[in-house]
Amino acid sequence: MKEYIIKNISIVSSKGIIISDIHIKDSRIEKIGTELVSPNAIEINGTGKYAMPGLIDDQVHFREPGLTHKANIGTESRAAVAGGTTSFMEMPNTVPQAVTLDLLEQKYDIAAHTSAGNYSFYMGTTNANWEEAVSIDPTKVCGIKVFMGSSTGNMLVDDVDTLKKIFCGAPSIVAIHSESEGIINANMNLFIEKYGDDIPFSAHPEIRSIEACVESTEKAIAIANECDTRLHILHISTQEELEYFSKGRLEDKKITSEACVHHMWFTSDQYPTMGSLIKCNPAIKSVRHRDSILAAVLEDRIDVIATDHAPHTWQEKQNKYLKAPSGLPLVQHSLNMLLEFYHRGTMTLEKIAEKAAEAPARLFDIVDRGYIREGMFADIAIVDLNKEWTVDKNNILYKCGWSPLEGHTFKGYIEKTFVSGRLAWDGEEVLPGNGMRMEFSPSR
Repeated sequence: MKEYIIKNISIVSSKGIIISDIHIKDSRIEKIGTELVSPNAIEINGTGKYAMPGLIDDQVHFREPGLTHKANIGTESRAAVAGGTTSFMEMPNTVPQAVTLDLLEQKYDIAAHTSAGNYSFYMGTTNANWEEAVSIDPTKVCGIKVFMGSSTGNMLVDDVDTLKKIFCGAPSIVAIHSESEGIINANMNLFIEKYGDDIPFSAHPEIRSIEACVESTEKAIAIANECDTRLHILHISTQEELEYFSKGRLEDKKITSEACVHHMWFTSDQYPTMGSLIKCNPAIKSVRHRDSILAAVLEDRIDVIATDHAPHTWQEKQNKYLKAPSGLPLVQHSLNMLLEFYHRGTMTLEKIAEKAAEAPARLFDIVDRGYIREGMFADIAIVDLNKEWTVDKNNILYKCGWSPLEGHTFKGYIEKTFVSGRLAWDGEEVLPGNGMRMEFSPSR
């Protein structure tokens, strides 16, 4: 492995920004200091640039195995590192679903040979596999995923007794998709009666409604409190749900939450022009929800930022509402979206580092990642905050080949990305090499 010294770069953490050198050796940060030298190191001039801790995305769908016409672990992890995301946790609703330990390990085997970034995979749940789900090794698997809203196949877990067995028996974080299937189905039937198969996309937040989110979240928190579960509620999409989460230190919480970049970016006003391209579950809702979610991130009511990266082919997205699948490809552009908040004066670089790298590392007890510190794995994104570039099909690396951000000009470019000490992105292409399987050290 090559050795590097990044000279005179602004290093970002939640505690502030310092200008220093970073010595990378044998996958880790060897030294941070001034005037560092090493006879074997490749020097990189960091003057005027910023070193961000590599983002850790706790919710992605990379579609492998079984749905690889949409994406695969190789293509999407390369897109991730090009965008400064160095580590990801991937969801179990693939084909076959990762609902047994053997099937879960098969995904780890694929990633070991093809993933450009560091990786972990959630164990999936059904109404029938709770005993196997709670038998995971929490030092090797990021957590257990429960769909309390609709998912592919039989992954909807709607039996209360089963939920209690999972929540009470889980040796790790239980991460949930929180929407009430009953409310969604009732709303859907009303819109089918009114519109037939020509439902407008603007109906999506009415079908997957505020009430559907709130009812499910209330239910999940009640069970988690009964079982003393470490519960993590993914992709909060409503202002109303925020009252269930407390401000304050992550370490003091058993109930935590996640905001996704698209719920802080898009609003329901854009359905008439963007239609299926912003159809996702839970739904993007009105301006008040978007603004409240962003505010909750800033005040530490919401704990982490992620993407829920969920690619579909362009052809699939061209269907009418009932057949157009839900999900947006975002993992290549999430850091840029957050940097735009910085340029607007809405979010500091320190808060970006905290919510998108440090907090996920602390929440999941990831070993030696999430920070630019001596001894930690060297997961680093070097950013030119002033360079402008425009998203177009020539620079999109998702296998699906499209983005809801096409045509948008960002200020801020990821010039280099290091993954476990390896230069994985040089500003023009993703370089050969693989990330590492993340390890965990559960502390609560």
